[in-house]
Amino acid sequence: MRILSVFGTRPEAVKMSPVVQALAKTPGFESFVCVTAQHREMLDQVLDLFDITPNVDLDLMRPDQSLAGLSAAIFTNLDPVLESIKPDWVLVQGDTTTVAITSLLSYYHRIRVGHVEAGLRTFDKWQPFPEEINRRVAGITADLHFAPTEWTKRNLLHEGIPEAAIRVTGNPVIDALIVVSKQSEPKVVKGLVDQLGLKHGKRLVLVTAHRRENFGAPLENIFTALKNLAARGDLEIVYPVHLNPNVQEPARRMLQNIPHITLLPPLDYLPMVHLMKRAVIVLTDSGGIQEEAPAFGIPTLVLREVTERPEGVEAGTLKLVGTDTEKIMAEATSLLDDPAAYNAMAKATNPFGDGHAAKRIVQALLDFPSY
Repeated sequence: MRILSVFGTRPEAVKMSPVVQALAKTPGFESFVCVTAQHREMLDQVLDLFDITPNVDLDLMRPDQSLAGLSAAIFTNLDPVLESIKPDWVLVQGDTTTVAITSLLSYYHRIRVGHVEAGLRTFDKWQPFPEEINRRVAGITADLHFAPTEWTKRNLLHEGIPEAAIRVTGNPVIDALIVVSKQSEPKVVKGLVDQLGLKHGKRLVLVTAHRRENFGAPLENIFTALKNLAARGDLEIVYPVHLNPNVQEPARRMLQNIPHITLLPPLDYLPMVHLMKRAVIVLTDSGGIQEEAPAFGIPTLVLREVTERPEGVEAGTLKLVGTDTEKIMAEATSLLDDPAAYNAMAKATNPFGDGHAAKRIVQALLDFPSY
């Protein structure tokens, strides 16, 4: 059975790497990898970390690339790859532009599509933008849906997807996280720990914020909250800043040289995981970190108005705080100063996986009826 895995960003690569590795170890599969390189630098370090060499690298990232330009490039450049490899299945992961266009193009070629991390929904097409529509496109075109949780399975059933086409597998991000967290702590993290005095009672707050829907005033509200938290003096706030100019400019303008706030360039996945392990709380608008941080028992405040991962909110591992400065401050302060509030989140069970998702995905492909 020929399987072509297509991905383009770091989060996709992290979550697909355990699947690609499991396919390579399983008899009966001929596995191919194609990367669109939608995020070039951030993608490459994950491929190196998991020792994955793509069969095809489309190298489509361009400066100031529009969504339309990227979509057109994927359509044009991936088409001959599908013609050449002629896979039985194309696997996509998540909700990027790569996912939407690859799913649609595979449909045009009458190639079966397997969607990893299927069924996530906010039910608001503008939040997150454009991811909500990207994953709905994949949901319409996919033949086999690898839902991470029972909640995501229910979403798919409500949309008319047959139960026979859905498998609840967990999320392979937890597979990847377990492997990487067992590796030695990298020097960059050890150096940061020493530099910030984290061995001497200082507490680390890790921040990621880069969502398109937060550009502008929402991001500035978040940064104001960070400045107020830093003024406490008993925290060290570390913020790896996304490369997007819409994030870089306000971050530099508002947070550069503020005591107890450290701005870093984007971190590779390995140091990011180890830095996350050391955090007391995480503030994020990222999707993947909503799954990863709770695996370490770290209370996570979600800097968004809605989340496609309400299982985490229900379980108590996540709390939606939006982008209102006062609400962010209030919820963070509660966690930092109230041990009961902190422990309630820290001890909640992570609903997103057990480290065996890739194995279940591969087995589902083997078991699925052929034409």
